[in-house]
This record gives sequence, C-alpha cells and structure tokens, in this order.
Amino acid sequence: MERAAVIGAGAMGHGIAQLLAMTGLEVWLVDIDEEILSKALNQIRWSLGKLVEKSRVTEENAKKALERLKTTTNFEEAVKNVDFVVEAVPENLELKKQVFSRLDKATPNHTILATNTSSLSITEISKATKKPDKVVGMHFFNPPVLMPLVEVIKGEYTSDETANLTMDLAKRMGKTPILVKRDVRGFIVNRVLISMFTEVCLAVGRGEATIEMVDAAVKYKAGLPMGAFELADYLGLDVTYSISKVMEEAYGARAKVCPALEKLVKDGKLGQKTGSGFYDWSVGRPRIPFRLADKYDVERVYAVSVNEAAWLVYEDVATPQDIDTAIKLGTAWVQGPCELGDNLGLDMVLNKLKELYAKYGEEIYKSCPLLEEYVSKGWLGKKTKRGFYIYE
Repeated sequence: MERAAVIGAGAMGHGIAQLLAMTGLEVWLVDIDEEILSKALNQIRWSLGKLVEKSRVTEENAKKALERLKTTTNFEEAVKNVDFVVEAVPENLELKKQVFSRLDKATPNHTILATNTSSLSITEISKATKKPDKVVGMHFFNPPVLMPLVEVIKGEYTSDETANLTMDLAKRMGKTPILVKRDVRGFIVNRVLISMFTEVCLAVGRGEATIEMVDAAVKYKAGLPMGAFELADYLGLDVTYSISKVMEEAYGARAKVCPALEKLVKDGKLGQKTGSGFYDWSVGRPRIPFRLADKYDVERVYAVSVNEAAWLVYEDVATPQDIDTAIKLGTAWVQGPCELGDNLGLDMVLNKLKELYAKYGEEIYKSCPLLEEYVSKGWLGKKTKRGFYIYE
C-alpha cells in the first residue's frame, strides 16, 4: 500500500485523503470541479494546522502529508497506478456503480476498490466491476480524521485477503476497524441508531411525547451524548433520511421512515447545516430542558437497541464485542447495546418488547428469536453469569 486515490472531495472525501496522506501514502484526490478541489485542499491545510496546534502531529509531518497529496479532475490519470481507492461520492447507488465501472477499467488488477457508503449494498456496487473480490466497504465516520471507528464490510464476493488488507490499512491510519461479516443494510452502527430513531419517531407521532421530552430522557437518563432528534439534526436530516430510506427498503415496517423527517427534508430543513430541522439552530445548539427527562420511558429506547443488536448477532453480521465496540466508538455511548442488555437483564428487555408489541403491533417491537432463546435458557445477562457475554 503505497499509492491511493480518493474519488470525491466533499467533507468525507477530503478527510479520508488527509488520513491516507498522514499515513504515508501518495494520494490523488479526485473531483469533477477545480473549485471543489481547491476548497478541499484549504480544508485539509486548516485541519493539519489544527492538529499541529494541538500537538497531535509535528509541523514537519504535516508538511510531508501535504506534499504527498495531489488534486486532479483527471479521473483515469489519477487511478492508473494506485494500490487502493476509496470512493466517497454522494450516497446514490447508480452514481456509485458508474464510478466503480470506471475504476474497474482504469485501475490495475491488484487495486482494492473501497466504498465509503454508510448503508448501500457492497455486493450491488461490486457487480459494476469484473473484480468483485477486490470490492469492499470502508465506512468512515464524520469527521474521518478524528473519529476512531471504521466499519469494514464484506460484500458477497469480497475476498478474505481484500477484507484483511483493508483492516490493516485502517489500523495503519490509527483507526479501530470492525469487520461487518455480512453485507446488510445499515451495517452495525446505523442499524442500531435507526432502530432507536424509529421508536422515538413513533412515540412523538402518536403524541405520547414531544421531541424535547424524548431528547431530555435520552440525554439525561440514558446518558447518551446527544438527544435522538438533536443527533439527526447534527448529522444532517438529508443524510438521516437517505439511510432511513435504504433501511426501510431492506427491513420494511421494522424501519419505517419517520413522516416528520420526510417533511422536513422536502421543506429543505436539513438540521444544523441549514439552521433549521427538528430544532432551530440559528440560535445555537438546542437547550434541552432537564425537567422533561422523566416524561418519556427511556426503557423503550433500550429495548429496541438491544433487540437490534440481537438481530445482528442472530444474522451473523458481527460478534457482541464488535457490535459494542462499534457503537461506543461510532456514537460515544458509554455502553454498547449488548453490554446494556446484559446489565439490564435480557428478561426485562424481552418483557418490554412484548408489552410494546402487544400495545402497538409495530414490527420494530417484534423480539429477535435469539433474545427469546437466551431468555428461555435462563441466559439473562450478568445476574445469571451468561447473556450476550459469559461472566466468571
């Protein structure tokens, strides 16, 4: 791994290019517009300056990283001699397939082709090439330079060698890579987050709680770093919506798109970046009142999050430990959902799901067979020394 290219110079693309250059690779950053590339380069200079300021890198290493980075609009020229490519164009399957078709023709046979998709099918993208064994998912989190997690996703045809080399490269970047063993929509982190978001949207849609009540409970009782709606605004409602659409197509009623989210996106209210979303960001970060923390039953969020983690284990997507590591690194939760379930008691989680399913009949509350199996065996978590984990 000596030479790399990044296709797409947006927020994710230029961050990934910076990381690769800091890791010691010669990097081409490619986009269709010189102005976009110029802005990206300025952002990279600013970011490296901040890292020097905070003593995260030396001035000399920052300078060397910049020297290893080149920008171009000439796609084919940029990728003709590279060992690794990361595609970071907008989250549109057809667009990504077009990019991979071009990469297939323009790159050497040994080149690994990675997509930074947050939810799309790696297998489908790989079908646009004649070397699907070399195609892999490499999902960075925003901002890529600072966030420690990378989800590495195996498509149906991805070889073990391709996955292992991608994991190794992520480690060289100083990241913690988590292997997603099966090509499921939403991978690990977004599957758990969307399950939580589906639940809180249903609660607000039914008039059982307000947005502020939900977020107060999530922040102050569950101890999560942001409220659910606050986080959606922060990530960008267009991003949240596109992931939700993919999830709904894959999982149907279990991952319904929130009608309020759909309306805000259609109205161009995309959250923090446009100044308005679920909250009014024009006056700064929302102030979520602590006094509302008891107005929404936060055990509902716990139940659906643990249940989704159980589905991931049941489908052999990832191990409990990898799920917990991914959630803690990707979302800054103090506990991962498998740890959380074991600490709460899997019987309590299952009872809450059954209570919600009996009351509302929504698919999101349908319990995973694995959860039911564990409880029937008396594997209830820490209190019985066995749940997702085995305790001494």
